[in-house]
Amino acid sequence: MVEVGPKRVLLVAGEASGDLHGGFLVEELQRQLPGVEIAGVGGDHLRARGIDILADVRLLSAAGLVEIISSLRRHHRVMELLKHQMDHQRPDVVVLIDYPGFNLFVAKEAKKRGIPVFFYIAPQVWAWGQGRAKKMERLIERLAVIFPFEEAIFNAHGRDFARYVGHPLVDELHVSGTREQIRHRHGLAPDQPLLVLMPGSRRAEVRLLLPAMLQAAQQLKRDGWQVVLLKASTIDRSDLEQASGNRALPVALIEADAYNLLHAADAGVIASGTATLEAALLGCPHVILYRFSFFTYLIAKLVIGRRILGLPNVILGRQLFPELLQRDVTAANIVRSVQRIRDDRTLFDQAVKELQAAMGSPGASRRAAAELVDLMR
Repeated sequence: MVEVGPKRVLLVAGEASGDLHGGFLVEELQRQLPGVEIAGVGGDHLRARGIDILADVRLLSAAGLVEIISSLRRHHRVMELLKHQMDHQRPDVVVLIDYPGFNLFVAKEAKKRGIPVFFYIAPQVWAWGQGRAKKMERLIERLAVIFPFEEAIFNAHGRDFARYVGHPLVDELHVSGTREQIRHRHGLAPDQPLLVLMPGSRRAEVRLLLPAMLQAAQQLKRDGWQVVLLKASTIDRSDLEQASGNRALPVALIEADAYNLLHAADAGVIASGTATLEAALLGCPHVILYRFSFFTYLIAKLVIGRRILGLPNVILGRQLFPELLQRDVTAANIVRSVQRIRDDRTLFDQAVKELQAAMGSPGASRRAAAELVDLMR
């Protein structure tokens, strides 16, 4: 009788949110498939699950085409490491979490080697066009999507490979106190409006967005707001200080406890991405900021035009949360948008309830892990 060893998984999470969602996915996978061996690219959340971290997620921290090109050497180094792992450790499956700009190249290398690919959290083809959906149909064995409308989009090209599992944020968003308790914990006034700044988890985002955020924050502080800056785990304090002109930060800096502070806040100014949806579900209305290098912006404009881009707005089907794009990212526009949020708070509270109803039931990580286990049988 041939002894069958433990299943091997090669996993790649390309940024902070992928590391977070990957941590919950791995926790469920370890429960459903005891003894599974997992190695790959990740950060603190995946490291805490005991996987073998081959490269830290910070090496893949880039936003936009031009920014990714500037970090090609790091990406190439990580890719070579992953190919070596595929060739010498021969995983049973390659698991890719979000970050399609890099992960679809990983999928291509796995496909060449006959290794099945499981992709969790699909690229937003409904924003960027259908080309990626067709490409993924060729490269991906199983795709776990997080929005119900995505299943039909990806399965429209001849193969039924996408499965709707629900959004992991429904499981992951937890707070540990009332608004008053959270504010007290951080030394914040209970009766003064609180603004949260989240400039992103990538250095390029921070460099492009933080200066306007801080200028707006200084004006809003004069208008009676208290302001905190939330630092992503993939960003160093020095990155923030450099973006602010190598001066001391004019607002309080807090690392971790983001969910609690979003829950306790009256408004936010947030870089486009998963954090905007997290904030909305936690009851924090916010301004969504996008700013890319000039050439990245031109390419994006040609591909997607000017449509609703913020995740909360996409799900709602209308632009309720203010979006500021490229040259519109100014301190004056941010201040104006925050003031509008404060004036229309009832409207935003209603939108939060609508979002929560649209996000589906808990259990996304459990269902995604079950799809992965099924693929490895």
